[in-house]
Amino acid sequence: MSCIRFAIFALLLGLFGSAEIATADEAANVWKALRAGGHVALMRHTDAPGGFGDPPGFRVEDCATQRNLSAKGRADAEKIGARLKREGIAFETILSSPWCRCVDTAKLLDLGTIETEATFGNVVVLRDQREALTAGARARIAKWTSRGNLLIVTHGANIFALTGVSPASGEIVVLKSGSDRTEPAGRLLLD
Repeated sequence: MSCIRFAIFALLLGLFGSAEIATADEAANVWKALRAGGHVALMRHTDAPGGFGDPPGFRVEDCATQRNLSAKGRADAEKIGARLKREGIAFETILSSPWCRCVDTAKLLDLGTIETEATFGNVVVLRDQREALTAGARARIAKWTSRGNLLIVTHGANIFALTGVSPASGEIVVLKSGSDRTEPAGRLLLD
């Protein structure tokens, strides 16, 4: 029954998107934090139509079996990457869910080398592994102590499970530095 509730919640999350978008002051503070470095930024992949989850029989290693980025999603990822570059934001490490829509978003940002990390896999599709994936993601985020920024491109439901924030497609949630790495410092919606 809890799996059904989570699936319904995830569907509503996708339908209603982000209820609260960053204010101008919040965005200015987030840009400042990212320029200073040492932060973790969680980004929801850009537009990938078709509901939530993936079609029956999908395979992570076969993009043709998954929901993929739309033309808008591809263009948005390129625009977001260009904006991050214009703002002088650099990422020391870029991690991605192994799902094609996340990897493609990360590549189209054109900000550096991308590594896939299974613990950022889709918690809606892998609902039986949700707790383990979320715990693994928290542990990976907690280990980030570099002076540079870490970018993680993942799924909206994963970001919600980690932070309680329901991001729009392409939205970036920047986490506070220090010991409370799952507390949002702010959000950026750059499309």
